[in-house]
Amino acid sequence: MTASRVDLWVDPICPYAWMTSRWLLEVERVRSITVRFHVMSLSVLNDGRQDLPERYRRLLDVGWGPVRVAIAAEQAHGQEVLRALYGALGTSLHPQGRDIGRDLYLDALSDVGLPTSLADAAESTDFDQALRASHHAGMDPVGDDVGTPVIHAPGPDGEPVAFFGPVVIPAPKGEAAGRLWDGVLLVAGTDGFFELKRSRTREPIFD
Repeated sequence: MTASRVDLWVDPICPYAWMTSRWLLEVERVRSITVRFHVMSLSVLNDGRQDLPERYRRLLDVGWGPVRVAIAAEQAHGQEVLRALYGALGTSLHPQGRDIGRDLYLDALSDVGLPTSLADAAESTDFDQALRASHHAGMDPVGDDVGTPVIHAPGPDGEPVAFFGPVVIPAPKGEAAGRLWDGVLLVAGTDGFFELKRSRTREPIFD
């Protein structure tokens, strides 16, 4: 049986997208899917907005760095490098709690065998056109009023569906991950379905 391709758009700075990505990797183990990673950017999504809390604005200002490094790596070495690079960046940022900055990029690139010279992209606009193109490829099908993660997948009837989420704390493992995937596809593939949400009552749990 051929595995279904599932495309995931993530920004490395988002802890909730990080947990969703770990969940999808669990789903790969128990369902016939293959996850492909892509870059979206919360900095691009919120570019020009004036109504943001100062703390979040500061995060978005430094948030250009990780996505620029990621998109530069993709442009130079192919889409397949994003899984490992996002994994290295996300592990450092979230479970390890490291700060965003050049040392983070250098270590992540080195860990996955990519040239550390790609860290220079963090301070460059050279790859911003490609970054915005990747961002819009993921986000346009779901609209501007959501963030990351965004998933594109074949729905229950085989037709493609795109949706934000799920945001789940902590990320399910094993068959529990598979059952959540089955339910998410069923809901997302229902014609006319738009939203299911409740307030978060837990901080991110990185286990």
